[in-house]
Amino acid sequence: MRTINFTKTAFKEYNSWRNENKKMQDKIADLIEDILRNPYEGLGKPEALKHHLKGFWSRRINDEHRLVYEVTEEAINIISCRDHYSSL
Repeated sequence: MRTINFTKTAFKEYNSWRNENKKMQDKIADLIEDILRNPYEGLGKPEALKHHLKGFWSRRINDEHRLVYEVTEEAINIISCRDHYSSL
């Protein structure tokens, strides 16, 4: 089973949802659980990213926010869980 790792930024974003919108944090947790089962299919319309984000994947949290992650043999690395990709 892969481990889950957060970048410092992603961890701050994830924790900020607890104060701002607990339902959003719960949705992200559900997406992460689904990623552990199958990183490339499932909830949130998984999409392989392109250009400077090649190698990363994205899932929709809602219309405004995306969960961006990287899959390795050992881990799922959470890169971001707020906004779209423009800040990456």
